[in-house]
Amino acid sequence: MPTQIDYRYTSAFPADALYGALVDEEFLRARLGELGGREAAIVSHRSDPNGARFTLRHELEIDGLPSSIRSFLPGQLTLERTEVWVVGPDARTGTVDVKVIGAPVPAKAGGRLAVADAGGGSEYRVVADVSVSLPLFGGKVEEFVAGKVRELLALESQFTDRWLEQRVV
Repeated sequence: MPTQIDYRYTSAFPADALYGALVDEEFLRARLGELGGREAAIVSHRSDPNGARFTLRHELEIDGLPSSIRSFLPGQLTLERTEVWVVGPDARTGTVDVKVIGAPVPAKAGGRLAVADAGGGSEYRVVADVSVSLPLFGGKVEEFVAGKVRELLALESQFTDRWLEQRVV
C-alpha cells in the first residue's frame, strides 16, 4: 500500500509570484545548487504563459535506513522528478512524477501540485503517493522516502521564501 505525502506551504507572496519562482529555470538551477546533491541537474525545462514542464535530477541521502536495506542501495538515492503545470484563471495546478534512478528496487511517487491565492499570500500543496516494490521492507522504505521527500519540500520552501524575499518588492 503506498505511503501518502500531503505537504502544504503557506507563502506571504501572491500565487503569481510563488508559481513564477517554482517554474523559473534560474530559480530551479539555484535551488538544485543548494539542495540537489552532486548529481543535481535540470534534465529538461519548458515554460510559457500557459504552464510549464520540467524534469530535475537530485539526490536524497539514505542515512537513517536500517543497514539491512542500506546494504543493497547506493550511497544516496538519485531521483528524477518531472513536474507539469497548467495555469488557469484562479489557480496553477499540475502533476508530479518521481522515479528513483539506479536503485535495484522499483520505487516511484506521483501526485498533484497546486498553487493558489490564500489569505494575504498563497499556498503551495503537494499530494503524492510513494510506492516501493520490495517484499517485507517495502513499507519501511516507503516511509523513509516519504519522510525524506517531506524534509526536501520543507527545505525547498525555505529556499523559495529567501529567493522571493530577495527579488519581489
